[in-house]
Amino acid sequence: MAIVNETALVYCENQFGCVDGKTASGLVRHSETYTVVGVIDSSLAGKDAGEELGEKKNGIPIFANLEDALGKLSTVPDCYIYGKAPLETYISAKERGFILEAMEKGMDIINGLHQFFSDDREFVHVAARNHVRIKDIRKPPKLKDLHVFSGQRSRVTIPVVAVLGTDCACGKRTTTVELNNSLNRIGIKSIVVASGQSGLMQGALYGVALDALVSQFVVGEIENAVIQAFETESPDIILVEGQSAVSPPAFMGSLGILKGSKPDGVILQHPPARKYRCDFPNLKMPAVESEIDLIEAISQTKVMAIALSHENLSDQEILGHVANYEQRFQLPTTDVLSHGCRKLVQALCKHFPELRQKIKRTHVEKIPALAA
Repeated sequence: MAIVNETALVYCENQFGCVDGKTASGLVRHSETYTVVGVIDSSLAGKDAGEELGEKKNGIPIFANLEDALGKLSTVPDCYIYGKAPLETYISAKERGFILEAMEKGMDIINGLHQFFSDDREFVHVAARNHVRIKDIRKPPKLKDLHVFSGQRSRVTIPVVAVLGTDCACGKRTTTVELNNSLNRIGIKSIVVASGQSGLMQGALYGVALDALVSQFVVGEIENAVIQAFETESPDIILVEGQSAVSPPAFMGSLGILKGSKPDGVILQHPPARKYRCDFPNLKMPAVESEIDLIEAISQTKVMAIALSHENLSDQEILGHVANYEQRFQLPTTDVLSHGCRKLVQALCKHFPELRQKIKRTHVEKIPALAA
């Protein structure tokens, strides 16, 4: 499947840099499918998207609205992406108007919600009139194309590692993408299997939005994606993006990922400063110990490293948490956005020694633990 690089304006009103703006944040950080030329969030208009994510300035401007964006951009972007991932199912009347306006300006609509715009008569009519496309990322494959569990995961003879978490929107996808990029840079061929709409928007060639599937097919679709990635790409390792966590009462994605991908190892993502579960202020966050115990109790795998999210933490606080978690759990711990993926690469090579043989010589010398 060829990756198309289209220009895109990402709508994320009042949520950019927040939990429900994770799709927009992910696309700003990394996308192989779209070149993001701007973000719409009137509360941050005039600012730089990279800086608002606590990172380096990236030259992606934040606009007040579509009119503001089109008045300042040199050309009309190819796509208008709905970049929020709220718990609610339906868009507001105001947001509906924004989408219609974007279509009238000739922009394709990319939608990651459970509300399928391609099933909306008005949207379909306006799209046809303006010769634009509507793409519903979460719309599942046709029934004839879905897969049930086959038991053929044993055909995969390379390491499969799942990046799971202790909650929703805590950095699992970001860690998966950053680690995948790091591995490929040093000569280890890595492929991502996405499990949500944001990963698919970013350009993952394998995977499906699990939370849009009938439960009968969740395990089989992940299993099939892992097998297809292995047989088509001949990679050295497959990274499976996690969804939510095993423990939350509201979601089941991680259970399907554990069953379908049968990971050979797990990297656990955790936001140390988060006190309550995302979208559920009455539910306290689980202890990392309990999440590890739960993962290892229901699957034949082990947590091999911990990745932290730096949300609401200073650089010094992150360093303190890294040291604390490494001492408590005796597991390599890092924040990939602040400190890179070196520790995770080291952990993978320790658990799967065959990966060391794939690393380019110039990179082995830069990672002392691998040079021995």
